[in-house]
Amino acid sequence: MMSRLVAICMLAATLAGPALARDLTVAEVNGADITKSKDKSSRPVLIRAQVLLDRAGFSPGVIDGRAGGNFVNALHAFQQQNGLKDSGELDPPTWSKLLETSAEPALGDYVISDDDAKGPFVKEIPDSLEKKAELKRLAYTGPEELLAEKFHMDEDLLEQLNPGKALDRTGTSIVVANVKQAPPKIQVQRVVVEKNERSVRAFDRDGKLVGFYPASIGSEEKPAPTGTFKITRVVRDPVYIYNPKFQFRGVRAHQKLKIAPGPNNPVGSVWMNLNERSYGLHGTAEPAKVGKTYSHGCVRMTNWDAKKLAAMVKKGTKVEFVD
Repeated sequence: MMSRLVAICMLAATLAGPALARDLTVAEVNGADITKSKDKSSRPVLIRAQVLLDRAGFSPGVIDGRAGGNFVNALHAFQQQNGLKDSGELDPPTWSKLLETSAEPALGDYVISDDDAKGPFVKEIPDSLEKKAELKRLAYTGPEELLAEKFHMDEDLLEQLNPGKALDRTGTSIVVANVKQAPPKIQVQRVVVEKNERSVRAFDRDGKLVGFYPASIGSEEKPAPTGTFKITRVVRDPVYIYNPKFQFRGVRAHQKLKIAPGPNNPVGSVWMNLNERSYGLHGTAEPAKVGKTYSHGCVRMTNWDAKKLAAMVKKGTKVEFVD
């Protein structure tokens, strides 16, 4: 555990400072190669590595070109799965194996559609659950948020790759992360929630790891359970019901709150219900915080990772919580 934390800190430290804000080009990212560059922690290298990991089913969370904990954990899982040295570092053997997973460029062009630009959108999402309950839908706040989530990206990176472009205009050609949109046609037999690692692992019927996702798991107010449970149903575009018995910090409501569906709903775009009352695996309105902050007791993933996992599980799929 200590070596992993050291690796995370060392990688993150190399990315601090003004270099993060400099312009990026498509050619620079698509041509990034640690065997030809002295800087294996440069943003172009990290962006390309994050896209490759995402495509291979080892989610780094939000694609942002930064070597945070989610990226390092995804590298660990990828290395373990491929029989590589489990260092959590982007070494030449790991880089070579990543390149073998896909020959497609990391960044590509995308033309903004009518559906991307027209909404309906919500001007602002309030912080309190009481105010959220007043909204008719917890929609995106605008095309930029929609596009960033669609391509698993940090909004700042999306803007940086598209300087001066109108992200709210139909027909605009923009640069995005070239991630897979369709979930894999795989049946997941078992899901393992690693509490200490803050991750979710999905295995097929042969015991092969077919998905790795960062997650926020439990809280002091409502710790995640321990043991083995089953998925009882999958709900897409769920309504969130807050029960005053939860006694979440900062929530003053004494009656149940019903919060409308939408990607900015407290449980995001999908809910995988467990046979343990009020617990489940779900999406989130704040993908950048996944793996870095606690949830309200459930297993919070990015919306895109939660939707991908939801497409591979079914009623009865086992979910093990491991301390």
